[in-house]
Amino acid sequence: MSTLQQIRNGMSQAWDSLVDGWQHLYRRAANAITRFSRGKGDSEESRELAARSTGWGVLASEVYDDHDKVVVRLEAPGMEGSDFNIEVVENYLVIRGQKNIEREHTDGRYHILECAYGSFERALPLPDDVIADEARASYKRGVLRIELPKSSAARRHRIDVKVQ
Repeated sequence: MSTLQQIRNGMSQAWDSLVDGWQHLYRRAANAITRFSRGKGDSEESRELAARSTGWGVLASEVYDDHDKVVVRLEAPGMEGSDFNIEVVENYLVIRGQKNIEREHTDGRYHILECAYGSFERALPLPDDVIADEARASYKRGVLRIELPKSSAARRHRIDVKVQ
């Protein structure tokens, strides 16, 4: 095999590996990628920063189906508990929020800006029917945790069967 053919084969294998890696990343993060739009409270002085920091950001989540409740965790650092609006619509938990820009410096400029700011909305499918009026939410260390009790029809019932 010629040197040129070896280089082609190596490039082809590297490209395939890169494509596989991107596809794996996309499958894992596709639903976590959230659109941030310009917030309502942006001031004039932060207009440039706001324009650069809106777009797509990641709000990773987990939905855990427990015996008598559904537990949802959403990673949303840099916010306060009062920044969230949470509701159940049909079989979805809808989380809306506003992540405000907080400038740490008054002079200089950003060279890397990967944080997203502005208004966002995530709709997470719920695995079972829940009692929305009895939901509890807490926000600690950048993680929003919501517990939604299942309706009695959705709860699993245990049946003991004796094997003979």
